[in-house]
Amino acid sequence: MGLERPASGQLLFHGAPVKDEYDLRRLRCNIGLVMQNADDQLFSPTVLEDVAFGPLNLGLSRNQARQRALEVLDSLGLTGFADRLTHRLSGGEKKLVSIATVLSMRPEALLLDEPTAFLDDESRERMIGILQKQSFARVIISHDRDFLERTASRFIALGKGGLGEPTSMLPPAVCCCR
Repeated sequence: MGLERPASGQLLFHGAPVKDEYDLRRLRCNIGLVMQNADDQLFSPTVLEDVAFGPLNLGLSRNQARQRALEVLDSLGLTGFADRLTHRLSGGEKKLVSIATVLSMRPEALLLDEPTAFLDDESRERMIGILQKQSFARVIISHDRDFLERTASRFIALGKGGLGEPTSMLPPAVCCCR
């Protein structure tokens, strides 16, 4: 997503080099990031405002952004959350809302950093169900082996200062791709 610049090589998006802020914006509008700690991602007073924020920044009208946000909330089983205050949500609810904020932008790919961190069993199962329904590419950083086995088809291990080769079998990995 261009948050860190490569020490060597180049960042590519759709096969073209990412050279400037215009290219970075295009990339960021198409790749969603779900942070490990949902409190670092949610910043609006209400759930609806948070989930509609991305679509508004993509150029949708207020009504279009609101409608898309409500549709995403409904699709994730969060109907009735629109007017809830984000700072009063449980940890699992915050994580699900943070996924909704990204999905409302209809990304081509999703980056998830430790998506099951701080989740109870019920929220973890909901997260697995949500990710299993998505058809777009995703990169998941996780230490939760069972979660990775249920949500990914290819795995890349990090270790010894670099990346291993992609495999369909889960190595002692902390990174995987779909």
